[in-house]
Amino acid sequence: MSSTAGYGEAADTLAEQYESVSFADVHRDVLHLFPTEPSSILDIGAGTGRDAAALSDLGHRVVAVEPTPQLRAHGQRIHAANDIEWVDDTLPNLTALYKRDQRFDLILLTAVWMHLDQHERSSAMKHISGLLLPEGRVIISLRHGPVPAGRRMYDVSAEDTVALARHFGLHLIHDCERADPLGRHDVRWSYLGLQL
Repeated sequence: MSSTAGYGEAADTLAEQYESVSFADVHRDVLHLFPTEPSSILDIGAGTGRDAAALSDLGHRVVAVEPTPQLRAHGQRIHAANDIEWVDDTLPNLTALYKRDQRFDLILLTAVWMHLDQHERSSAMKHISGLLLPEGRVIISLRHGPVPAGRRMYDVSAEDTVALARHFGLHLIHDCERADPLGRHDVRWSYLGLQL
């Protein structure tokens, strides 16, 4: 099963779900980690572009990577007025991005990391760190809870993610846990801030 399994088929429902919560609410615990000056931001696994659009509204230059064509199409339609560059690429290698030789001040991975197995996470962290500008930051949210039917997810701890990041020159600057923004009682989230 691929890391994007189940997302294309459920894209219409997921688009409504993703857009029903705001960027500010989803990321309330890590808002202080986002750049205040216009910066280059990479949103990996951008879904429908909710976060990319909010960051674009704040004046940032945003590249949104979404491998699921149905979600990408929703995002391009819903947020057509926003200056977002959409890219069809996938973790762990981010091949299309690496061909561009572009670096970012901040890389955002919202509800993405737990879809990768251990080998993929190691490769992905290496590639993510390689896409950062000096002192660049990574913000990762990790889902904890039962795996929805038809999806591929792994039980990934914040501790393991921080330890892996350290191997690639990233150190922890923020670590917190919170309830699910969508109100699911059996789901909770870890939010990590990492800096090169």
